[in-house]
Amino acid sequence: MTEIEKTLSDHKVRPTAMRILIYKYLAQQKIALALLDIETAFAKAERSTIFRTLKTFEENGIVHQIEDGTGINKYALCEPGCNCEIDQDLHLHFHCSNCDETVCLTEHKIPHINLPDGYVAEDVNLVVTGVCEKCSS
Repeated sequence: MTEIEKTLSDHKVRPTAMRILIYKYLAQQKIALALLDIETAFAKAERSTIFRTLKTFEENGIVHQIEDGTGINKYALCEPGCNCEIDQDLHLHFHCSNCDETVCLTEHKIPHINLPDGYVAEDVNLVVTGVCEKCSS
């Protein structure tokens, strides 16, 4: 069993050929990708298969979805050991206004936010917008 197959199995996801390919593709990327980017990379695959794969990955804690303010949701692999729990695993994202790329800043965690009584957080997303390291050089 390959490392990717083990990762998928550990997350209760059956490691089909397409799921392995999409996982491998996401693992090779340094940036978060829009659904259209992934569909373009797998032009011969059914679009619905790609979408269902991403949703399965998201539901099982393999990828997380990023709303970076562009109106297009992006996807990135979760780091090892991530459960996408609000109190532990959330990190900053950076969206470059120059190159339009969004990256996960996994080493910069979002601190716990105390909400007033009666409020229940379901998701937290913090995106910093500016010029990335590549564009500012």
